Amino acid sequence: MKRLFRYETCTEPLASRSRFTRRLLNNGLWALAIVVVAQLIGMAGYLHFEGLNTIDAFTNAAMVLSGVGPTSELQTSGGKIFVSLYAVASGLLIFAVAGLMLAPVYHRILHRFHVAG
Repeated sequence: MKRLFRYETCTEPLASRSRFTRRLLNNGLWALAIVVVAQLIGMAGYLHFEGLNTIDAFTNAAMVLSGVGPTSELQTSGGKIFVSLYAVASGLLIFAVAGLMLAPVYHRILHRFHVAG
């Protein structure tokens, strides 16, 4: 994980275009992995608490993860509690994943203008 956020300092030269592209790809793959794990957690919750089939669990988890909301009415108290917590975590996850994906771009802009940070 330490290598994930290893960027050049303000005294080092700007990273090459290929290194920057690899950095974007690497962060994008980490973001994708985080989203896939979050989706699987949501599906598992819908399968366990609401007893939905796999397709409906996938759809509901994806909708909550994207911020839209569930597509089916919740039937159990456990399901309602799970989805409430999952929705809060998903809302925070959106910002974390966006920050992860945009970190190389922000760093490159700041480094290019020699802003220490």
